[in-house]
Parts: sequence; C-alpha cells; structure tokens
Amino acid sequence: MIACGVCIGMFTLTVLCDVVTRTLGHPWLWLQQVTTAFFAWGVFVGMAAATRRLDHFYLSEITKRLAGPARLAIEVFNRLVVLCVALALAWFGWQNARLDLGSFRMPSLIPLTVYTGIVPVAGVLIALFAVEQIVNGWRHGFEGPEDRDEAPALEMAE
Repeated sequence: MIACGVCIGMFTLTVLCDVVTRTLGHPWLWLQQVTTAFFAWGVFVGMAAATRRLDHFYLSEITKRLAGPARLAIEVFNRLVVLCVALALAWFGWQNARLDLGSFRMPSLIPLTVYTGIVPVAGVLIALFAVEQIVNGWRHGFEGPEDRDEAPALEMAE
C-alpha cells in the first residue's frame, strides 16, 4: 500500500510540476514520461494491493451467502482463476519487458522496460497473494469482513 501511495503521490507531483513549467513557458519535456511511468507503476502496484486486501477481484456477493463445501469450492476456484491470470501477467509481462530493453522513449532515452517492468512484478505479487489466500482459507476458512456487513442491517430490520 505504501508503494502504491508513493507512486500515485509522485504521479500527482509530476503532473503539478508539468503544469507549472508549461505555464511558465519552460516545459520539461521528460516530465510527461516520468508521469507515465509513475502512473503505470501505481496502477499495477495498486492491483496487487487490491488483490491482497480482497478488493475488486472476488465474487464476495455470491460467496458470502454460501457455507460449507459450496463456499470452499467457489472461493478456491475464484482464487485459482486469479492465480492463472497472475501467472499469465508474470510470464507475458516478463517476455514483453525483455523485448523492451532495447527500446527507448525520446527525448529522455528512458528504456521502455521502466514502464513495462511492473507487469511481471505485479503478476508475481498477485500470484503470491492468491496462493496465500488459498492456504489461509483452507486453514481458517474464507469468511471475511464482507460477511459481517449484512449482520447489522439484518439486526436493525428486526
């Protein structure tokens, strides 16, 4: 989460600097490329953080109404799908990043791998978090905070 915050914070700072330097009539041409890099890294680090926090990638509305073997099967299946996508991100992202080593953005000559290198990193992190969730789910169950969201509403209705 800290890395995501740093990336998005630096993205915002570089956009501000870009606007200020353009307003003053002396734009820093390389600044848009740095902004793009921070944006890409922020998005992919945020995707890994969201996976770790169980945000956006899971079927919580379906699974929180289930219990027992049915819930276990859907939760594990869901995480296996995320794991497969993460492994694809890691594999194809690695191949793409390697191909980008010889390509550079003009005028700053920043290697394209600076932009695409986060894809395999995010894939590995997401795969790690998916495996962690499967293991923890088998050990302690898959119930999470989203299961408790419905309890106060039901109590207040009665």
